[in-house]
Amino acid sequence: MSIKIYVAGPYTSAPLDNTLTAIDAADNLLRLGYVPFIPHLSHFWDERHPHEYDEWLGWCIEWVKCCDAILRLPGDSIGADIETELAAAIDIPVYESIEQLHQAMQENA
Repeated sequence: MSIKIYVAGPYTSAPLDNTLTAIDAADNLLRLGYVPFIPHLSHFWDERHPHEYDEWLGWCIEWVKCCDAILRLPGDSIGADIETELAAAIDIPVYESIEQLHQAMQENA
């Protein structure tokens, strides 16, 4: 499967914990045969080369446009809300669980 999944979810409320949660979700997606994109990994990039929030969000938006679906992790996040709203506006499906995403992909296969 070469279905690209963007992992959207909270970041700024607990950067490292939220990054690890996104990595765990992405690993589950990878094990199911998907190609996950983890924007949270910018955490490590930003530690070495800091950028403004708006620059990171713009970078994320460009990746959203390249993906086949969005996995929206639970939790409050203005950035993830912007990402999922964009996805919905350009007809990229948004799922709230790996199970929901996987079932939908199996049905559409």
